[in-house]
Amino acid sequence: MYKKVTTPLDEGIVNQLKARDLILLSGEIYTARDEAHKRMIESLNRGEKLPFEIRNSVIYYVGPCPPKPGQVVGSCGPTTSGRMDKYTPVLIELGLKGMIGKGYRSKEVIEAMKKYKAVYFTAIGGAGALLAQKVKKAEIVAYEDLGTEAIYKFLVEDLPVIVTIDIYGNNLYEIEREKYKTNLKR
Repeated sequence: MYKKVTTPLDEGIVNQLKARDLILLSGEIYTARDEAHKRMIESLNRGEKLPFEIRNSVIYYVGPCPPKPGQVVGSCGPTTSGRMDKYTPVLIELGLKGMIGKGYRSKEVIEAMKKYKAVYFTAIGGAGALLAQKVKKAEIVAYEDLGTEAIYKFLVEDLPVIVTIDIYGNNLYEIEREKYKTNLKR
């Protein structure tokens, strides 16, 4: 059963989310991949503001394909989250509450999530064309020179994601691995 969640996320919302929860996410989210993350951290290091309000925001690790006629965006499946791990703890400390991607997260990211109350959602890789149908509006907000890897603001409606790591450090990848090992022993 899916839970409906609307952005912006705050501590009250993320406190209720548990690893394994199936979510239909609606509201504004931002896209950013490797180079956009690098630029955001460089901006912070120069004492500049980020190109969007990070507090209570969600970042989707995606570089959407260009839209075909009649589409808001082209295919927009998640990219591997680990590539953003060296930048992510700083953003979480500044108030980032949610990340959407695929794959494992580093110990440092998980510790930051626990300390500052953020969650990691997984979107299903290989389903980019279907996920694109959940994007109702898309606009570039920063780093247009990066093309599809620019930072976009998406308005999404019922984007299906799974809480993979919650604020308590419960990690669906580890939970399911242990369950699998237990079943093999039987």
